[in-house]
Amino acid sequence: MTGQPNILFISTHDINPDLSCYAGVWPGAEYAHTPNLDKLAAEGARFDQAYATTPVCAPSRSAIMTGMFPTAIGTMHMRTHAVPPPEVHVFTEYLREAGYYCTNNFFTDFQFKVPVTAFDDCSFTAHWRNRPNPDQPFFAAFHGMVTHESQVYVGEEEYQKNTARLTPEERHDPTAAPIPPYYPDSPVFRKAFAQYSDNITAMDYWVGDFLKQLEEDGLADNTLVVFWSDHGRGFPRAKRWPYEAGLRVPLIVRWPGKIQPGTAYQDPVYLMDLAATLLNAAGVSVPGYMHARPLFDEQGRFAPARPLIFGGRDRMDEQEDTTRSVRDGRFHYLRNFHPDRPYFQYNDYGEHMATWQELRTLRFRESQLLGMGENHHLLNETQRPFLAAHKPEDELYDLLADPHETHNLADDPRYAAEVARLRQAIEDWQKEYGDLGMLPEEELVESWRPGGEMQPTATPDISIQAGMLVASCQTEGASIGWTTDPPPDNPPAANQFIRAVGGPNSEGRHWQLYTGPVPVPEGQTVWVRAHRIGFRESADVVISSEAAFSA
Repeated sequence: MTGQPNILFISTHDINPDLSCYAGVWPGAEYAHTPNLDKLAAEGARFDQAYATTPVCAPSRSAIMTGMFPTAIGTMHMRTHAVPPPEVHVFTEYLREAGYYCTNNFFTDFQFKVPVTAFDDCSFTAHWRNRPNPDQPFFAAFHGMVTHESQVYVGEEEYQKNTARLTPEERHDPTAAPIPPYYPDSPVFRKAFAQYSDNITAMDYWVGDFLKQLEEDGLADNTLVVFWSDHGRGFPRAKRWPYEAGLRVPLIVRWPGKIQPGTAYQDPVYLMDLAATLLNAAGVSVPGYMHARPLFDEQGRFAPARPLIFGGRDRMDEQEDTTRSVRDGRFHYLRNFHPDRPYFQYNDYGEHMATWQELRTLRFRESQLLGMGENHHLLNETQRPFLAAHKPEDELYDLLADPHETHNLADDPRYAAEVARLRQAIEDWQKEYGDLGMLPEEELVESWRPGGEMQPTATPDISIQAGMLVASCQTEGASIGWTTDPPPDNPPAANQFIRAVGGPNSEGRHWQLYTGPVPVPEGQTVWVRAHRIGFRESADVVISSEAAFSA
């Protein structure tokens, strides 16, 4: 394979490595039925210890799309509108500058409004097949929703619709579900695990559709395929909590002619590193400001392992909490900055889910039975700590001996040196990269938006030189986009939805990334817009060809 590879970037929501190709690597993976992803792994590399930086969607995706730790750029709180440092850009802008046609179908949710310069097309119909030049290399992102936690708990009609492609043999038996020991072995949890697994099989069909399309288009041999999940499964003590079940995810990469088929890469890696990895594979220099590092070079050779993998959690909707974590391949240490607060705080979104309700109900019934002096053992000693009123300041788990992280070793004197070493590692990491999660959120937001006002991106400065449009912007870090598509009278409904989740305000128009002087087409009008991430986008500057040719 020669030249720049195409890139197919497939993500799903809210799953651990619960794919059958991870059997023997991740507890319970043998329960899965995922033939398309198994085949993809057999044809490429399966990363056995891939980690999100944070166990919830938007902060995790911000890390992947910027190549930056969320705690360093302010995107760590769930549901915020961050203002990253001016040098930070969505990595697809660098691919566009290098000649790639970049699409996103359709999910964004990066913790900031995405500039129109990030993608050629961000919509429900975005696809590599829409690129105007079939020889142009592409980056095509697709984001599946069927495995999102919300879909585990839908009604029967919606569940059957989501899993309509599954044969009876492919549906998962609740009685065989591999329930982790920190959950009660109840019908509620068994049903949820079975439906979660059915959704994963439905997602596997969806992935197979894209792989088939690559084959149909004759592009499979020249396309780097990446499959990943944003964080762990949508269950209590998983999504939103920085344990293995919250942070450990599947990551599969196929790159024909570069990565040896059937590779199992066993060292810990960050999902965040995908930004640098894909830039490097495309022959694009990785910006020096990025925290991400390439997982492999342009020849498919794997980079040296990172000795430590850091993560954590911050505010999750109305749940205010702060935890930092670090792994070294064997030990996982967590520092809880609010040990006075329970693990299982109230969360309005989560309280509607059957597994959350089941834990609340069992705890309440235990309290009632205890008060009446009756047998109250509805939960066991492995399950009860997660529901306690407080939590320890330090947690340490031996992942080799205790993959479910149920035996906290932090108070065992035999492990005091490990606790001290890893606690110091977190402090050193915070000093090296900065940790905005240590600031009161109100103070951070005020520094971004003084008086509650979003700062504006300056209107681009435009000049016409020899019939060429030359643009600049006085706002540091602003990207500039331009288009010859006129604004529609009524933006498409799909675009309005995408804007609601932080998508670009493209209005259905194709915005080019400004990288240098642009010829003004005769008889056309050019609209120019600037946008720094976290700022309000500028007003459009409108240049007609008449004005350009009279200049």
